[in-house]
Amino acid sequence: MLSTTKGLRLHIGFFGKRNAGKSSLVNKIIGQELSVVSNVKGTTTDVNQKSMELLPVGPVTLLDTAGIDDIGELGSLRVEKTKKALLRCDVVVFVSDFEPLTEIEKNFLSEIKNKNIPIISVINKNDLGQINPLDFEFLVQNANVVLNTSAIKKDNFVVEFISSLIKIVPDEFVNSKIIMSDIVHENETAVLVIPIDKEAPKGRIILPQVNAIREMLDNNSISIVVTPDKLKQAIDNQKIKPKLVVCDSQAFKEVAEIVPDDIMLTSFSILFARLKGDLKTLYLGAEKIDKLKDDDTILILESCSHHPVEDDIGRVKIPKLLRAYTNKKLNFEHYSGHDFPTSIEKYSLIIHCGACMTTRREVLNRINIAKENNVEITNYGITIAKCLGILKRAIKPVLEV
Repeated sequence: MLSTTKGLRLHIGFFGKRNAGKSSLVNKIIGQELSVVSNVKGTTTDVNQKSMELLPVGPVTLLDTAGIDDIGELGSLRVEKTKKALLRCDVVVFVSDFEPLTEIEKNFLSEIKNKNIPIISVINKNDLGQINPLDFEFLVQNANVVLNTSAIKKDNFVVEFISSLIKIVPDEFVNSKIIMSDIVHENETAVLVIPIDKEAPKGRIILPQVNAIREMLDNNSISIVVTPDKLKQAIDNQKIKPKLVVCDSQAFKEVAEIVPDDIMLTSFSILFARLKGDLKTLYLGAEKIDKLKDDDTILILESCSHHPVEDDIGRVKIPKLLRAYTNKKLNFEHYSGHDFPTSIEKYSLIIHCGACMTTRREVLNRINIAKENNVEITNYGITIAKCLGILKRAIKPVLEV
Protein backbone atom coordinates (compact mmCIF):
# COMPACT_ATOMS: atom_id res chain seq x y z
CA MET A 1 0.00 0.00 0.00
CA LEU A 2 2.75 2.45 0.94
CA SER A 3 4.47 2.07 -2.43
CA THR A 4 1.37 3.06 -4.42
CA THR A 5 0.94 6.81 -4.79
CA LYS A 6 -2.46 8.47 -4.48
CA GLY A 7 -2.68 9.20 -8.20
CA LEU A 8 -2.40 5.49 -9.01
CA ARG A 9 -4.97 4.27 -6.49
CA LEU A 10 -8.55 3.29 -7.25
CA HIS A 11 -10.70 6.20 -5.99
CA ILE A 12 -14.09 5.19 -4.57
CA GLY A 13 -16.50 8.02 -3.71
CA PHE A 14 -19.50 7.74 -1.37
CA PHE A 15 -22.36 10.04 -2.36
CA GLY A 16 -25.96 10.51 -1.24
CA LYS A 17 -28.30 12.71 0.76
CA ARG A 18 -27.53 13.88 4.29
CA ASN A 19 -27.88 11.23 6.99
CA ALA A 20 -28.21 8.36 4.50
CA GLY A 21 -25.31 6.62 6.25
CA LYS A 22 -22.39 7.31 3.92
CA SER A 23 -19.91 7.84 6.76
CA SER A 24 -21.15 4.78 8.63
CA LEU A 25 -20.61 2.61 5.55
CA VAL A 26 -17.10 4.00 5.04
CA ASN A 27 -16.32 3.22 8.68
CA LYS A 28 -17.74 -0.29 8.22
CA ILE A 29 -15.53 -0.97 5.20
CA ILE A 30 -12.29 0.27 6.77
CA GLY A 31 -13.06 -1.20 10.18
CA GLN A 32 -12.38 2.01 12.10
CA GLU A 33 -14.01 5.32 12.94
CA LEU A 34 -12.63 7.54 10.18
CA SER A 35 -15.69 9.77 9.82
CA VAL A 36 -17.79 11.31 12.56
CA VAL A 37 -21.25 9.71 12.61
CA SER A 38 -24.34 11.48 13.96
CA ASN A 39 -28.10 11.54 13.55
CA VAL A 40 -27.77 15.27 12.88
CA LYS A 41 -28.01 16.03 9.15
CA GLY A 42 -24.93 17.57 7.57
CA THR A 43 -22.31 16.12 9.95
CA THR A 44 -19.89 15.58 7.07
CA THR A 45 -18.97 19.05 5.79
CA ASP A 46 -15.97 18.31 3.58
CA VAL A 47 -14.50 15.48 1.53
CA ASN A 48 -12.79 13.05 3.92
CA GLN A 49 -10.21 10.69 2.38
CA LYS A 50 -8.82 7.38 3.58
CA SER A 51 -6.20 5.33 1.73
CA MET A 52 -6.13 1.63 2.46
CA GLU A 53 -5.38 -1.82 1.07
CA LEU A 54 -8.72 -3.37 0.10
CA LEU A 55 -7.84 -6.97 -0.68
CA PRO A 56 -7.99 -8.49 -3.22
CA VAL A 57 -8.76 -5.25 -5.13
CA GLY A 58 -5.54 -3.54 -4.04
CA PRO A 59 -4.69 0.02 -2.93
CA VAL A 60 -7.70 2.34 -2.86
CA THR A 61 -8.70 5.79 -1.64
CA LEU A 62 -12.19 6.16 -0.14
CA LEU A 63 -13.85 9.59 -0.38
CA ASP A 64 -16.64 10.37 2.10
CA THR A 65 -18.58 13.42 0.88
CA ALA A 66 -21.12 15.92 2.19
CA GLY A 67 -24.82 15.38 1.44
CA ILE A 68 -26.04 16.27 -2.04
CA ASP A 69 -29.18 17.83 -0.50
CA ASP A 70 -27.37 20.22 1.84
CA ILE A 71 -29.08 23.59 2.20
CA GLY A 72 -28.23 27.23 2.83
CA GLU A 73 -25.31 29.27 1.59
CA LEU A 74 -22.69 27.01 3.16
CA GLY A 75 -24.67 23.95 2.13
CA SER A 76 -24.59 24.92 -1.53
CA LEU A 77 -20.81 25.31 -1.33
CA ARG A 78 -20.55 21.83 0.19
CA VAL A 79 -22.72 20.39 -2.58
CA GLU A 80 -20.51 22.07 -5.17
CA LYS A 81 -17.41 20.54 -3.58
CA THR A 82 -19.12 17.15 -3.45
CA LYS A 83 -19.88 17.33 -7.17
CA LYS A 84 -16.28 18.28 -7.92
CA ALA A 85 -15.17 15.13 -6.10
CA LEU A 86 -17.02 13.15 -8.79
CA LEU A 87 -14.32 14.13 -11.29
CA ARG A 88 -11.70 12.00 -9.53
CA CYS A 89 -13.82 8.93 -8.72
CA ASP A 90 -13.25 5.64 -10.52
CA VAL A 91 -16.29 4.15 -8.76
CA VAL A 92 -19.30 5.83 -7.16
CA VAL A 93 -21.10 4.31 -4.18
CA PHE A 94 -24.56 5.89 -4.18
CA VAL A 95 -26.07 5.59 -0.70
CA SER A 96 -29.82 5.86 -0.07
CA ASP A 97 -32.18 4.40 2.51
CA PHE A 98 -35.73 3.07 2.82
CA GLU A 99 -37.31 6.53 2.45
CA PRO A 100 -38.70 7.51 -0.99
CA LEU A 101 -36.01 8.73 -3.40
CA THR A 102 -36.05 12.50 -3.82
CA GLU A 103 -35.73 14.30 -7.15
CA ILE A 104 -32.29 15.47 -6.01
CA GLU A 105 -31.20 11.85 -5.54
CA LYS A 106 -32.67 10.72 -8.85
CA ASN A 107 -31.11 13.58 -10.81
CA PHE A 108 -27.74 13.07 -9.17
CA LEU A 109 -27.74 9.35 -9.91
CA SER A 110 -28.68 10.03 -13.53
CA GLU A 111 -25.84 12.57 -13.76
CA ILE A 112 -23.34 9.97 -12.54
CA LYS A 113 -24.63 7.42 -15.02
CA ASN A 114 -24.19 9.92 -17.87
CA LYS A 115 -20.53 10.29 -16.90
CA ASN A 116 -20.04 6.53 -17.47
CA ILE A 117 -18.67 5.99 -13.96
CA PRO A 118 -19.37 2.52 -12.51
CA ILE A 119 -22.02 2.76 -9.79
CA ILE A 120 -22.70 0.61 -6.73
CA SER A 121 -26.05 1.55 -5.22
CA VAL A 122 -26.29 0.77 -1.50
CA ILE A 123 -29.70 0.80 0.18
CA ASN A 124 -28.82 1.45 3.83
CA LYS A 125 -30.81 1.15 7.08
CA ASN A 126 -32.72 -2.02 6.12
CA ASP A 127 -33.16 -2.59 9.87
CA LEU A 128 -35.55 0.38 9.93
CA GLY A 129 -37.58 -0.22 6.79
CA GLN A 130 -37.68 -1.42 3.19
CA ILE A 131 -37.44 0.64 0.01
CA ASN A 132 -40.55 0.77 -2.17
CA PRO A 133 -40.53 -1.35 -5.38
CA LEU A 134 -40.57 1.62 -7.80
CA ASP A 135 -37.52 3.21 -6.20
CA PHE A 136 -35.76 -0.16 -6.12
CA GLU A 137 -36.41 -0.55 -9.85
CA PHE A 138 -35.02 2.94 -10.50
CA LEU A 139 -31.81 2.01 -8.68
CA VAL A 140 -31.51 -1.25 -10.61
CA GLN A 141 -31.87 0.59 -13.91
CA ASN A 142 -29.33 3.29 -13.06
CA ALA A 143 -26.61 1.38 -11.18
CA ASN A 144 -24.33 -1.50 -12.05
CA VAL A 145 -24.97 -3.25 -8.74
CA VAL A 146 -27.56 -2.79 -5.97
CA LEU A 147 -26.72 -3.89 -2.42
CA ASN A 148 -28.95 -3.89 0.66
CA THR A 149 -27.53 -3.49 4.16
CA SER A 150 -27.54 -1.75 7.51
CA ALA A 151 -24.36 -0.02 8.56
CA ILE A 152 -24.98 -0.92 12.21
CA LYS A 153 -25.59 -4.65 11.64
CA LYS A 154 -23.10 -7.46 11.15
CA ASP A 155 -23.68 -8.92 7.69
CA ASN A 156 -21.79 -9.82 4.52
CA PHE A 157 -21.85 -6.27 3.13
CA VAL A 158 -18.07 -5.76 2.96
CA VAL A 159 -17.57 -9.10 1.14
CA GLU A 160 -20.40 -8.27 -1.29
CA PHE A 161 -19.04 -4.76 -1.77
CA ILE A 162 -15.54 -5.99 -2.67
CA SER A 163 -16.98 -8.65 -4.97
CA SER A 164 -19.02 -5.96 -6.74
CA LEU A 165 -15.95 -3.76 -7.18
CA ILE A 166 -14.04 -6.55 -8.87
CA LYS A 167 -16.90 -7.12 -11.30
CA ILE A 168 -17.57 -3.55 -12.39
CA VAL A 169 -14.24 -1.68 -12.35
CA PRO A 170 -12.58 -1.51 -15.79
CA ASP A 171 -9.22 -3.29 -15.80
CA GLU A 172 -7.35 -0.12 -16.80
CA PHE A 173 -8.34 1.47 -13.47
CA VAL A 174 -7.24 -1.52 -11.38
CA ASN A 175 -4.06 -2.51 -13.20
CA SER A 176 -2.28 0.75 -13.92
CA LYS A 177 -0.97 1.32 -17.40
CA ILE A 178 2.76 1.17 -17.81
CA ILE A 179 5.00 4.24 -17.96
CA MET A 180 7.82 3.12 -20.25
CA SER A 181 8.49 -0.61 -19.81
CA ASP A 182 6.85 -1.33 -23.18
CA ILE A 183 9.57 0.82 -24.77
CA VAL A 184 12.59 -0.10 -22.66
CA HIS A 185 12.59 -3.86 -22.16
CA GLU A 186 14.47 -6.10 -19.78
CA ASN A 187 18.25 -5.50 -19.88
CA GLU A 188 17.81 -2.41 -22.08
CA THR A 189 18.91 1.03 -20.91
CA ALA A 190 17.13 4.34 -20.46
CA VAL A 191 18.82 7.57 -19.44
CA LEU A 192 16.67 9.72 -17.15
CA VAL A 193 17.69 13.37 -17.22
CA ILE A 194 16.69 15.17 -14.04
CA PRO A 195 17.54 18.85 -13.53
CA ILE A 196 18.25 19.87 -9.96
CA ASP A 197 16.74 23.34 -10.00
CA LYS A 198 14.43 25.50 -7.90
CA GLU A 199 11.45 23.21 -8.58
CA ALA A 200 13.26 20.07 -7.41
CA PRO A 201 12.25 19.30 -3.80
CA LYS A 202 15.22 19.51 -1.43
CA GLY A 203 16.71 16.07 -0.87
CA ARG A 204 14.17 14.41 -3.18
CA ILE A 205 13.11 14.04 -6.80
CA ILE A 206 9.58 14.55 -8.07
CA LEU A 207 6.97 11.80 -8.33
CA PRO A 208 7.07 11.02 -12.10
CA GLN A 209 10.81 10.45 -11.83
CA VAL A 210 10.38 8.18 -8.81
CA ASN A 211 7.64 6.19 -10.56
CA ALA A 212 9.74 5.77 -13.71
CA ILE A 213 12.81 4.57 -11.80
CA ARG A 214 10.73 2.10 -9.79
CA GLU A 215 9.14 0.68 -12.94
CA MET A 216 12.57 0.24 -14.53
CA LEU A 217 13.74 -1.68 -11.48
CA ASP A 218 10.62 -3.87 -11.50
CA ASN A 219 11.13 -4.56 -15.20
CA ASN A 220 14.82 -5.53 -14.79
CA SER A 221 15.77 -2.66 -17.09
CA ILE A 222 18.79 -0.43 -16.60
CA SER A 223 18.29 3.20 -15.66
CA ILE A 224 21.01 5.83 -15.66
CA VAL A 225 20.06 9.02 -13.81
CA VAL A 226 21.95 12.20 -14.65
CA THR A 227 21.65 15.96 -14.65
CA PRO A 228 21.60 17.66 -18.09
CA ASP A 229 25.27 18.65 -17.91
CA LYS A 230 26.31 14.99 -17.49
CA LEU A 231 24.08 13.63 -20.27
CA LYS A 232 26.64 13.59 -23.11
CA GLN A 233 29.18 11.86 -20.89
CA ALA A 234 26.61 9.27 -19.83
CA ILE A 235 25.72 8.43 -23.45
CA ASP A 236 29.35 8.33 -24.58
CA ASN A 237 30.26 5.98 -21.75
CA GLN A 238 27.81 3.29 -22.89
CA LYS A 239 29.12 0.45 -25.07
CA ILE A 240 25.56 -0.08 -26.27
CA LYS A 241 23.46 2.99 -27.03
CA PRO A 242 20.58 3.68 -24.62
CA LYS A 243 17.16 2.74 -25.98
CA LEU A 244 15.52 5.91 -24.70
CA VAL A 245 16.30 9.26 -23.09
CA VAL A 246 13.62 10.77 -20.86
CA CYS A 247 13.97 14.31 -19.60
CA ASP A 248 12.12 16.91 -17.63
CA SER A 249 10.19 18.99 -20.17
CA GLN A 250 11.98 22.13 -19.00
CA ALA A 251 15.28 20.64 -20.19
CA PHE A 252 13.93 19.58 -23.62
CA LYS A 253 15.89 22.10 -25.67
CA GLU A 254 19.26 21.37 -24.06
CA VAL A 255 18.71 17.60 -24.06
CA ALA A 256 17.45 17.44 -27.67
CA GLU A 257 20.66 19.09 -28.86
CA ILE A 258 22.77 16.41 -27.13
CA VAL A 259 20.84 13.20 -27.87
CA PRO A 260 21.65 11.67 -31.31
CA ASP A 261 18.72 11.19 -33.69
CA ASP A 262 19.05 7.38 -33.52
CA ILE A 263 18.19 7.40 -29.79
CA MET A 264 14.53 7.90 -28.88
CA LEU A 265 13.71 10.99 -26.83
CA THR A 266 10.65 11.99 -24.82
CA SER A 267 9.74 13.63 -21.50
CA PHE A 268 8.24 12.51 -18.21
CA SER A 269 5.25 14.75 -18.91
CA ILE A 270 4.52 13.05 -22.24
CA LEU A 271 4.87 9.59 -20.68
CA PHE A 272 2.38 10.60 -18.01
CA ALA A 273 0.03 12.05 -20.62
CA ARG A 274 -0.21 8.51 -21.94
CA LEU A 275 -0.41 6.96 -18.47
CA LYS A 276 -3.10 9.26 -17.13
CA GLY A 277 -5.04 10.55 -20.13
CA ASP A 278 -5.92 10.34 -23.79
CA LEU A 279 -2.55 10.95 -25.44
CA LYS A 280 -3.84 11.33 -28.99
CA THR A 281 -6.37 14.00 -27.96
CA LEU A 282 -3.69 15.87 -26.00
CA TYR A 283 -1.30 15.64 -28.97
CA LEU A 284 -3.88 16.94 -31.44
CA GLY A 285 -4.82 19.69 -28.99
CA ALA A 286 -1.40 21.25 -29.50
CA GLU A 287 -2.40 22.17 -33.05
CA LYS A 288 -4.47 24.95 -31.51
CA ILE A 289 -1.24 26.72 -30.51
CA ASP A 290 -0.68 27.71 -34.15
CA LYS A 291 -4.18 29.23 -34.29
CA LEU A 292 -4.05 31.37 -31.15
CA LYS A 293 -4.96 35.05 -31.54
CA ASP A 294 -4.30 38.22 -29.59
CA ASP A 295 -6.25 38.38 -26.30
CA ASP A 296 -7.03 34.64 -26.29
CA THR A 297 -7.22 33.20 -22.76
CA ILE A 298 -5.46 29.95 -21.91
CA LEU A 299 -6.29 27.84 -18.85
CA ILE A 300 -3.33 26.22 -17.06
CA LEU A 301 -4.28 23.24 -14.86
CA GLU A 302 -1.90 22.05 -12.15
CA SER A 303 -3.00 18.86 -10.39
CA CYS A 304 -0.89 19.56 -7.31
CA SER A 305 -0.94 22.57 -5.02
CA HIS A 306 2.39 24.23 -4.35
CA HIS A 307 3.78 27.66 -3.64
CA PRO A 308 4.86 29.04 -7.04
CA VAL A 309 8.60 29.46 -7.27
CA GLU A 310 10.53 31.95 -9.35
CA ASP A 311 10.46 30.78 -12.99
CA ASP A 312 7.61 28.33 -12.22
CA ILE A 313 6.89 26.09 -15.22
CA GLY A 314 3.12 26.63 -15.32
CA ARG A 315 2.95 30.25 -14.26
CA VAL A 316 6.10 31.66 -15.88
CA LYS A 317 7.94 29.38 -18.32
CA ILE A 318 5.02 28.06 -20.42
CA PRO A 319 3.31 31.49 -20.76
CA LYS A 320 6.65 33.02 -21.75
CA LEU A 321 7.33 30.23 -24.26
CA LEU A 322 3.85 30.51 -25.83
CA ARG A 323 4.01 34.28 -26.17
CA ALA A 324 7.41 33.99 -27.86
CA TYR A 325 6.31 31.16 -30.17
CA THR A 326 2.99 32.73 -31.25
CA ASN A 327 4.05 36.38 -31.02
CA LYS A 328 0.57 37.04 -29.62
CA LYS A 329 -0.73 38.90 -26.57
CA LEU A 330 -2.10 35.97 -24.60
CA ASN A 331 -3.91 35.86 -21.26
CA PHE A 332 -3.46 33.03 -18.75
CA GLU A 333 -5.56 31.75 -15.85
CA HIS A 334 -4.42 29.09 -13.39
CA TYR A 335 -6.26 26.45 -11.35
CA SER A 336 -4.47 24.04 -9.03
CA GLY A 337 -5.29 20.88 -7.10
CA HIS A 338 -8.77 19.53 -7.77
CA ASP A 339 -10.19 22.97 -8.60
CA PHE A 340 -11.75 23.25 -12.03
CA PRO A 341 -13.77 26.17 -13.45
CA THR A 342 -17.53 25.71 -13.64
CA SER A 343 -17.50 27.15 -17.16
CA ILE A 344 -14.70 26.81 -19.73
CA GLU A 345 -16.23 28.33 -22.88
CA LYS A 346 -14.08 31.46 -22.64
CA TYR A 347 -10.82 29.53 -22.96
CA SER A 348 -9.14 29.07 -26.31
CA LEU A 349 -6.90 26.28 -25.01
CA ILE A 350 -6.42 24.21 -21.85
CA ILE A 351 -2.93 23.05 -20.87
CA HIS A 352 -2.81 20.31 -18.23
CA CYS A 353 0.22 19.41 -16.15
CA GLY A 354 1.70 15.89 -16.21
CA ALA A 355 -1.00 14.82 -13.71
CA CYS A 356 1.30 12.77 -11.51
CA MET A 357 -0.70 13.76 -8.41
CA THR A 358 -4.19 13.00 -9.68
CA THR A 359 -6.11 10.06 -11.10
CA ARG A 360 -6.54 8.89 -14.66
CA ARG A 361 -10.30 9.23 -14.20
CA GLU A 362 -10.00 12.90 -13.25
CA VAL A 363 -7.81 13.67 -16.28
CA LEU A 364 -10.16 11.80 -18.63
CA ASN A 365 -13.15 13.64 -17.16
CA ARG A 366 -11.44 16.97 -17.77
CA ILE A 367 -10.62 15.94 -21.34
CA ASN A 368 -14.27 14.96 -21.89
CA ILE A 369 -15.49 18.29 -20.49
CA ALA A 370 -13.14 20.08 -22.89
CA LYS A 371 -14.48 18.03 -25.82
CA GLU A 372 -18.09 18.73 -24.84
CA ASN A 373 -17.34 22.46 -24.88
CA ASN A 374 -15.24 22.37 -28.08
CA VAL A 375 -12.14 23.58 -26.23
CA GLU A 376 -8.81 22.04 -27.26
CA ILE A 377 -6.72 20.53 -24.48
CA THR A 378 -3.05 19.52 -24.34
CA ASN A 379 -0.37 19.17 -21.66
CA TYR A 380 2.86 20.72 -20.42
CA GLY A 381 5.35 18.41 -22.15
CA ILE A 382 3.53 18.43 -25.49
CA THR A 383 3.24 22.22 -25.38
CA ILE A 384 6.93 22.72 -24.67
CA ALA A 385 7.99 20.25 -27.38
CA LYS A 386 5.65 21.98 -29.85
CA CYS A 387 7.10 25.41 -29.13
CA LEU A 388 10.65 24.06 -29.44
CA GLY A 389 9.91 22.40 -32.79
CA ILE A 390 10.62 18.85 -31.57
CA LEU A 391 7.11 17.53 -30.95
CA LYS A 392 7.16 14.81 -33.61
CA ARG A 393 10.41 13.45 -32.25
CA ALA A 394 9.24 13.64 -28.64
CA ILE A 395 5.91 11.92 -29.31
CA LYS A 396 7.32 9.16 -31.57
CA PRO A 397 8.24 6.69 -28.77
CA VAL A 398 4.65 6.60 -27.47
CA LEU A 399 2.33 7.51 -30.37
CA GLU A 400 2.23 6.84 -34.11
CA VAL A 401 1.55 10.12 -35.92
